[in-house]
Amino acid sequence: MRYAPPLGVYSPGHSWLHRLPAGLKLIVVLVLAVGTAALPTEPWHGVAVLWCIAAAYATARIPFGLAVRQIAPVVPLIALLGAYLAWQDGAAAGLVTSISVLASLAAANLVTLTTTIEEMMDAIEAGLAPLSKLGVNVEAISLAISLTIRLVPLMAHTVSEVADARAARGAGLSLTAFATPVVVRSIRRAQLMGDALLARGAGD
Repeated sequence: MRYAPPLGVYSPGHSWLHRLPAGLKLIVVLVLAVGTAALPTEPWHGVAVLWCIAAAYATARIPFGLAVRQIAPVVPLIALLGAYLAWQDGAAAGLVTSISVLASLAAANLVTLTTTIEEMMDAIEAGLAPLSKLGVNVEAISLAISLTIRLVPLMAHTVSEVADARAARGAGLSLTAFATPVVVRSIRRAQLMGDALLARGAGD
């Protein structure tokens, strides 16, 4: 039986966050990402933001296990980034950056969990509507952006699966041996998704 990956991870619900307009959610995430990256902060600022995001997860009634499974695969990468920055610029800089990146990813993931791909595409199309007067294919751009946002957690999950499989076999460190199955699975997912989009008339 062929594995048909979903277009993205969506947790159905009727919470206030599910009902919030997709465009507003995307704007909030963008402002949060830019703000945490550009503004000088202390570690406790990032922790406060994380607490607010955690509260949003709770009030949106996102299952705890689902939230953890979405975020957990990227935590080691964030930790490595923080360790490198701590080595280069000091512990405070590494901690601030790690918390900021984690907060931004958690917020973006919350948007994908509470927003259908149709709602996301409609919001992006509305924002890019003025470009259609210049002959830009706004629908294609919105589809590409939406799929990119949706595929981030799927790619992280693929990397995590491959890493777990290699660890279970006791395999050693090899970039080629690690990257090959990740690339193969990603190509298969792209082919399946392309078939699904063609079946739905995308690109006509």
